[in-house]
Amino acid sequence: STMEETDREAVATAVQRVAGMLQRPDQLDKVEQYRRREARKKASVEARLKVQSLINLGVYGAAQTYQVMSRTLNLTGNEELRKNHLRITFRECFYCLVFIFCILIGLFYFFFSFLFAVVSVPEIVRETQDLIERGELLQAHRKLMDLECSRDNLMYEQYRMDSKNTHDMNLIHTYFGDMQKLSEELAKQLWMVVQRSLVTVRRDPTLLVSVVRIIEREEKIDRRMLDRKKQTGFIPPGRPKKWKEKMFNILERTVSTRIEGTQADTRESDKMWLVRHLEIIRKYVLDDLLVAKTLLDQCFPPHYDIFNKLLNMYHQALSTRMQELAAEDLEANEIVSLLTWVLNTYKSTEMMGNSELSPEVDVNSLNPLISQNVVDQLLSKYMSTLTSNIIGWLRKALETDKKDWIKETEPEADQDGYYQTTLPAIVFQMFEQNLQVAAQINEDLKTKVLLLCLQQMNSFLTRYKDEAQLYKEEHLKNRQYPQCYVQYMIAVINNCQTFKESIISLKRKYLKMEMEDTLSSSHTSMDATLDVIAKEGCSSLLDEVFMDLEPHLNELMTKKWLMGSNAVGTICVTVEDYFNDFAKIKKPYKKTMTVEAHRRVVVEYIRAIMLKRISFKNAEERKEGAEKMIKEAEQFRFLFKKLAAGSGEDTEGLCDIIEAIAEVIKLTDPSLLYLEVSTLVSKYPDIRDDHIAALLTVRGDASRDMKQTIIETLDQGPSQPNPNYVPIFKEITVPTLTVPKLLK
Repeated sequence: STMEETDREAVATAVQRVAGMLQRPDQLDKVEQYRRREARKKASVEARLKVQSLINLGVYGAAQTYQVMSRTLNLTGNEELRKNHLRITFRECFYCLVFIFCILIGLFYFFFSFLFAVVSVPEIVRETQDLIERGELLQAHRKLMDLECSRDNLMYEQYRMDSKNTHDMNLIHTYFGDMQKLSEELAKQLWMVVQRSLVTVRRDPTLLVSVVRIIEREEKIDRRMLDRKKQTGFIPPGRPKKWKEKMFNILERTVSTRIEGTQADTRESDKMWLVRHLEIIRKYVLDDLLVAKTLLDQCFPPHYDIFNKLLNMYHQALSTRMQELAAEDLEANEIVSLLTWVLNTYKSTEMMGNSELSPEVDVNSLNPLISQNVVDQLLSKYMSTLTSNIIGWLRKALETDKKDWIKETEPEADQDGYYQTTLPAIVFQMFEQNLQVAAQINEDLKTKVLLLCLQQMNSFLTRYKDEAQLYKEEHLKNRQYPQCYVQYMIAVINNCQTFKESIISLKRKYLKMEMEDTLSSSHTSMDATLDVIAKEGCSSLLDEVFMDLEPHLNELMTKKWLMGSNAVGTICVTVEDYFNDFAKIKKPYKKTMTVEAHRRVVVEYIRAIMLKRISFKNAEERKEGAEKMIKEAEQFRFLFKKLAAGSGEDTEGLCDIIEAIAEVIKLTDPSLLYLEVSTLVSKYPDIRDDHIAALLTVRGDASRDMKQTIIETLDQGPSQPNPNYVPIFKEITVPTLTVPKLLK
């Protein structure tokens, strides 16, 4: 019954083994191969059993011989001493024979087993190859280790017997040559898994664990072989394999390739190539490190320190890549993208500072990706490129604006109705963009860029002033062209105010308070230039007005004027018409324009008096002329009060001068003339002798002596000018021929 049970167990085991071998249809093709393999195993087991039975038989035979010999000796004699002696001798012989027989049997078994192992090498190689191809790496490695063990032991025995016999060593090495290819093939499979470890760990972590176990086995064998080398001097070929070191080298190359392979575009195909490249790197590195921390770490023994090793590999690969990019011929915006990424993004929460990576990743302990020297070189290149870019942008902006100046359509107005062009908006939008970009890198660069912008603005405003002057000069050559000259000149004036406000706004937004002093002189200079542009613009507009007024001003203080010409009415209408356009000038400049227009009208009126185009014949004419002057002064007063509405400017004092002169002309009693003239001079001390002479000539009744007496006496008189009086007569010249004529 025991035999039957044993048979049943054997059959069940056999069925299980066959079922394990034939799980897939393709394995049916290998039935013959499996049958031969099992036959060899059976033969090996039977051979061992035979050897064992021979040993048992030898021991049993020796015991039988001993018993026969003992009986024989007992029969041949009775002497006790002899019998004992013979027993001892034969017992020793017996044990000696048994010992020798066992050694011979052992040697026979060893060589038989070795011979079997050697003969079956090609078959084991084929089986191992099959296992590798099927991806059963652990089993394949187990067989490979058995093969290597057989080879290494044989070589070691040969080395011990005759270490200088290289012929036999080479013979063994050659015979096991296919085994070396197997080792390389298995290694290739391992490295493929290692290369894809971050993908494999998500899909099939068991495979990765198997690879690590194989590497660990090899590391142990390496250590054992190196220890034996120290003791005996022998080490098998191909040892140490250093698969752990190779694994880390493969990982390092994989990381480098992954970083380099993220550049999909070039500048030619996509202007944003670098931004895309850096963003892909950021995403890949963060994803990879998160996988490494949460999954990969569990597949490796702790002493591998796999996460920190990978972290260092990524850092080193990134550092290399960033240095390569820094060495390229980058444009200004690309330098900013690179520096922003290197100095800020890398350590931010979007990357290494991500909360899921802590505490393993400490951003403060990470070394810089590029050296400070390289950063400084990039910043220097950026500032140099930006300087030339800003100069180019400003020049282009001004050229574009100038094209608008000659359009036949009016410029656009802002929400308050003031004419403007797009120039200030374009310029400051460009400044803003560059400052926002610089602020991404650091505070120091932002300040440098602001200083650069304002410095270039200063130079730009000088060009703007020159272009406005050229615009005026071109217009004067042909006043019909450009059609909207007045409106665009108003826009230029208004732009000055917008520029002023924008400069203040820019400084407030981007400049620290303590840096304010460094820019004060530059700011003052810009303000002064803008005031000059605006003032010259206003002046050129007033020139327009007075060129149109010229024929009407020429009528003043003439016979025609005295006869009832309406020159002043026309002057007032023309001025008011122009000021309808001037209403589109922003307040500070509009106020200046109104005051200046008023002043110039009064100056031109007084100049007309001093030109002595009329000399009144009698008191009646003097009265008529004076009253007309007073009436016209009132017209001017009314006009400019209306134009200055809301400005709070008191301009009445100017018209008072016309009235004061009219009073001198109107005076009927010549004896009071000196008193009246002296009152005029005390109010307006810049009146010169030639002005008084001209005024008395217009009166028409003062003799040469009286003029001389009045002029000489006035020189000693006191003056009591109004403290607010702005000298006006110094601008008025009197024709030089008058004095010699009077003295004749």
